[in-house]
Order: sequence, then C-alpha cells, then structure tokens
Amino acid sequence: MQNLLHSPTKSEKGFYYSIIEIPAGTNHKTEINHQTGVFETNLRDGKPRIIDFLGYPVNYGFVPGTLMGKQNGGDGDPIDALIISESLVTGSIIEFIPIAVLRLKDNNQLDSKIIGVPVNPTLRTICATNFEELTSLYPAILEILRIWFLNYDKANDTTEFISWNDEIEAIAEIEKWRV
Repeated sequence: MQNLLHSPTKSEKGFYYSIIEIPAGTNHKTEINHQTGVFETNLRDGKPRIIDFLGYPVNYGFVPGTLMGKQNGGDGDPIDALIISESLVTGSIIEFIPIAVLRLKDNNQLDSKIIGVPVNPTLRTICATNFEELTSLYPAILEILRIWFLNYDKANDTTEFISWNDEIEAIAEIEKWRV
C-alpha cells in the first residue's frame, strides 16, 4: 500500500491535492498514521477521540508532500487543508483551488489551515474561487471556521487566532512547507 503522505503535492494540471481524513459533518477525529499510511481513529487518553462540539463544518485533510516542521515553528504534521464541498469519504484524494489561509497558533506552534474548493465545480457548495469572492459572498464562513477551531477542543484552550489571508498567501504557505 502506498503511503499517501508521499503522494504528489500538485497534479499535472498544476492544482494542489488534498487527502481527506475527516468528512464534513462527522465528529470522529481520524488521522493518517505517519508510519503506516493507514487512517486511524485518533486516541486521547487511550480512548477514541470524539469531538464534543459541532461536527466538522468542512472536509478536513492535508496537502501531501508537505510538513510543517517543528524546527521551523510548525506542528510537525503536513499542512491542513479544509475543503468546502459536499461530504467526502476518508481517503479521498481531491484536486483543489486554495482560496484562503486561516493562521492559528496551537500550543505555541503554527497550525495553518488552507481553505480550498474542489477544482471540479460539481463538487462545490459555494461559488467562490478566491479570497475576495469568499469574503464578499460568504463572510460568515470565515467567522464559522474561526469560532469552530477556537472552540472544538475543550481539552486544549491554547488555540489562538492569528489572521485570515488570501489565496496568494495560501499558496505561499503550502510552498513554504513543501518537502
């Protein structure tokens, strides 16, 4: 089995890939095992981690071929990708268009979230394909995501909001952490 962490970052058409770990709407925290490449339920204190809050408002995954290295202030994981679309199955690989970056600090580590929409327009649930359209047509999405990430993990109240940035910054953030 190929380890999805080592999949290409970009498609031949120049679009970024995201590998979905957690489908929109669920409250089960699933992550890819960095050693085996298998999707597993995240454990906390030896028990499956179930989010005691609203389900994930978007599909949560990562950009393969990236690593937010701890030596550079990152969280030690591939950069997160939040895909605004219908619910996608764990393990789905989707081409996406970066439209924003949500910058957070979690336990004093940078934890950026790339916001994207599918390249395939039939999978999109919004009409925005850049930050200006996102902020003008759907300003509530920014607030929903900010509030969700600051509140979903009751055991970790150290998450801090840093900023929202546009698609140019989102692409630069992906490229900064590319390995």
